Amino acid sequence: MGERPDEAFWGTGRNRGWSGRAPVVNVMIAALALVVVATVVGLVWLWPRGSAVEPHSIVVTRTLPARVVAVASAHCTLTADQSCQLVKARLLGGRDKGTTTSFEFLPTPGVSRLRGGDRIRVVRNPPPPRGTPVAARLPAYSFSDFDRRLPLLWLGITCGMLLLATGRWHGLRAIAGLATSLLIVLKFVIPSILHGNSAVAVALTGSLTVLLITIPLCYGLRAKAIAAWLGTTVSLVLAVALASLFTHVAHLSGASSDEAVFLSSTDNRISLQGLLLAGIVIGALGVLVDLTVSQASTVMALRRANPSQTFTALFRGALDVGHDHIAATVNTLVFAYAGAALPVLLIFSIGHTSFTDALNSETVSEEVVAALIGSIGLIASMPITTALAALLAPHLADKQLDHAHAH
Repeated sequence: MGERPDEAFWGTGRNRGWSGRAPVVNVMIAALALVVVATVVGLVWLWPRGSAVEPHSIVVTRTLPARVVAVASAHCTLTADQSCQLVKARLLGGRDKGTTTSFEFLPTPGVSRLRGGDRIRVVRNPPPPRGTPVAARLPAYSFSDFDRRLPLLWLGITCGMLLLATGRWHGLRAIAGLATSLLIVLKFVIPSILHGNSAVAVALTGSLTVLLITIPLCYGLRAKAIAAWLGTTVSLVLAVALASLFTHVAHLSGASSDEAVFLSSTDNRISLQGLLLAGIVIGALGVLVDLTVSQASTVMALRRANPSQTFTALFRGALDVGHDHIAATVNTLVFAYAGAALPVLLIFSIGHTSFTDALNSETVSEEVVAALIGSIGLIASMPITTALAALLAPHLADKQLDHAHAH
């Protein structure tokens, strides 16, 4: 009966358990167990219970699906000097499903003109008070927005099919991991913050929960996954500490956007600075996992190619690969945050604001701090994960190494 792939790492027969492994392996598994316990405790402690207090000042507008049947040009009723579109649309949902409604639509800069066949969202207008002249009455429904759900659905299906076609079983596990991560954000992170819990604690716990589920799901419980798990955890904690320090030192309040100010005014339990920190943590998670898993895979590949390599040789060899990877990943992270701040930078350019003044504004400073904190976390994760994997690799048998390189 052959040896199972993971027996060389986890122990076999009488050696199965803690006593059959090297001390360094035991220490790492103990540290990983501590992280798992802390994550579960944090998840239970911060789990949203009961119903959150919903601020009365937030009014959710319910929209209904509709399809444009016909469009004609006409002068606007309220502003006769402007040209509007007289739209006839068929309702695809709601109590008036199947009926048609008409309304005026004024095209604005950045908004496409409506055409027959377009899928849109409409909102029902309140009934007019008694005695309101017919000419002053609003139509039963008005345009709210374009219906983008179908294009998004097709785009998601296309992405999923390509992932399955290229990754096959690994692609399926990646999709399952992505779905699980989104579920954690929707069912834990957002509700817990709305219940008044610390946004930073919730974001860190949610990120560790994502690691707890997705890393074993996508990479199994092997040495590579353990090294990546611990390396990502240490890097996340470092990112949280630095983000907390520099948001205070730089006097970042998190109130640079209208959405944040509106959210704070509706519920005083929500800390805008905490939301800013939480966003930095969650934003850095994805690139951290990518880098740490790649570094752990590189170490295992080097060890498999030359089983006689020591910790020093494995560490130096993997660092050479990591330097190229980290340069590309940092560029990706920085440009992602720069893209988020691009409209603000354009406004500053139009107003002839100096570069230093633009950089000093809180809107841009938030993105700069987030990009730099994420970059520091990435830079730190590379040697940390490489060292952890290089410590584990010499204790693995050949069969274990054959199953350690799937990435």
